[in-house]
Amino acid sequence: MNDANGKTVLVTGGSGYLAGWMIQALLKQGYDVRASIRRPEAGDTLLNKIEKSGVAPDRLTFKTIDLLSDVGWDDAVDGCEAIMHVASPMGQGQGKKVDLVTPAREGTLRVLRAAQQRSVKRVVMTSSGFAAQGDDVTKRLVGVEAEAVWADSARKDMSNYARSKVLAERAAWDFMKAEGRNFSLTSILPGLILGPLFGDEATGSLEVVKRMLSGAMPAIPRIGFGIVDVRDLVDLHVKAMLSSSAAGQRFLGISDFLWLSEIAAALKTALGEEAAKVPTRMMPDFVLRLAALFQEDAKFMAPMLGKKSSLDSRKAIEQLNWHPRPVAETVIDCARSLVISRHR
Repeated sequence: MNDANGKTVLVTGGSGYLAGWMIQALLKQGYDVRASIRRPEAGDTLLNKIEKSGVAPDRLTFKTIDLLSDVGWDDAVDGCEAIMHVASPMGQGQGKKVDLVTPAREGTLRVLRAAQQRSVKRVVMTSSGFAAQGDDVTKRLVGVEAEAVWADSARKDMSNYARSKVLAERAAWDFMKAEGRNFSLTSILPGLILGPLFGDEATGSLEVVKRMLSGAMPAIPRIGFGIVDVRDLVDLHVKAMLSSSAAGQRFLGISDFLWLSEIAAALKTALGEEAAKVPTRMMPDFVLRLAALFQEDAKFMAPMLGKKSSLDSRKAIEQLNWHPRPVAETVIDCARSLVISRHR
């Protein structure tokens, strides 16, 4: 797929943050892009964002389809040489009863079944670093060892979101074990995705920085994240799509780890008065543990208390020549983008 001319790539979850940056990059590189969206009006919004980014959207088309329905997937995939399966349900903050597993797993299988029936050569799916975390998240594994680890989806302290990513990726690889598959699969396992906004809306992973800037986070939990820049993550997906050696492989995509306290300090230093509401005092651990009994967001964070994740992206760096930017640069670019959006 090294020659983009006339080749079509399907990007699922087209209205999402990562997908927006991915669509822009693919268009810049000369691909025809077909984006899946759940609502027709989302297409108009995305077109506007693409145009404002300075990229001509004339090679961008849309298919209105849903991860929870079989309808339309064969048509969406028809004529595509590759699929970037980015779509995944969000909503860890919407309560414990929200089912994220079914749409994530069944949606992934719908995409793969459709790919099997058409001319697709490569599927690159976005999983999560959570899917490669063993019981001891602080144990550092490098190279192929890091990607060989699978998280235990039966863990009681696992959030809905993390479980959905683990089970969706498991289902994808189980699907690929069957004989006669006419395409190859690669999975990308990112950390917390930060970076500049795509458009003016800050959703999903950007909420961490947004809450700090707005004062909605009164104190800093003793947790941190492995972080990746959205622009570098797009680059990793494209490299995986183009590399024959990436077929059948998992790749962690993480630049580095930062504690929330380090993020707060970086914001204070770089933004001055714009970071006046960024918290400085630490939250006692027991407060977060207590909140985890009632709130899914807190449940998501509680297992990370005091633990520095050691997920390592050396495999992607060495095998795919991937070079993520410094994580501090990502955090500041994200924050400045949020500040600019706030003042519009």
